[in-house]
Amino acid sequence: MRRFLVEVLRPITFLLSRLLYRIEFEGAGNVPPSGAVILTPNHASYPDPIWITIPLKRDVRYMAWDAIFRIPVFGPLCRFFGAFPVRIEGHDRVAYREALEHLEAGRLLVIFPEGGRTTTGRLLGFKPGAFRLALLTGTPVLPVTIDGAYEVWPPCRLLPRLRGRIKITFHAPIRVERVPNDLDNVELKRRAREVAGVARRTVASALDPAHLPEAYSEHPEDLVGDLRATRGE
Repeated sequence: MRRFLVEVLRPITFLLSRLLYRIEFEGAGNVPPSGAVILTPNHASYPDPIWITIPLKRDVRYMAWDAIFRIPVFGPLCRFFGAFPVRIEGHDRVAYREALEHLEAGRLLVIFPEGGRTTTGRLLGFKPGAFRLALLTGTPVLPVTIDGAYEVWPPCRLLPRLRGRIKITFHAPIRVERVPNDLDNVELKRRAREVAGVARRTVASALDPAHLPEAYSEHPEDLVGDLRATRGE
C-alpha cells in the first residue's frame, strides 16, 4: 500500500515542485538500481525528504528526529511513508538495529548527517553516526546536495514561499570498505570522521556560495582544491 501511494503521489509532487520551484535533479543515475546505499543530504527545509525521493524509484527509508513522531497524525504518517525515529543525542541502539535491517534488506537509507535543519542557511558539520554505520557494514555513501530549499522555507517562516528554485544533486557514491570486527573504537571514530569530511566537502561543492561553511564562503575555489586533494586527483 505504501509503495502504491508513493508511486501515485510521485508525479503530482514532481509537477507541483516543478511549477512552484523549478526543481531540477542532477546525477540521479548515480544512485545504484539495487543494493544498500546510505544517502547523506544536507538539511535545509521540512520537505527535503520528499524532494530527494522524487526521482528515486526504489524502496527508501528515512532516519528522522524522534520528536516528530510524537506529533499527532504527522508522526504516524511519517512512519507509514518509511521514516523511523532516532535520538539526536547519544547512541540509539534501537534506531541502529532498524537501520541495519534496512541495509541488510538492500534498501536506500536516508540519514541527514547535520543532525537537524540549518538555521542560518550555511552547511553545518556532519555528525559521524551515518559514516560509522557505513564502515561497520561496508555500505557505500552517496552524498546529496539540496540547494535553494532554505530560501523556500527558512526556519523563520511558518509556511513556505510559493516561488523559488531548487536543485538536487546526487553525487557519485563514496565506496566504503567494511572495517574488521576487532577494530578499536578510536580508529573507527577516526575513519568515520574522515568519510564524513569527504561527504561534507562533496555536498558543499554543489551549494550556492552563500550556503557554504564560513571556512569556504569567501574563497569557494578552495573547496574544489580540498575536494580534489581528498580524492587524490
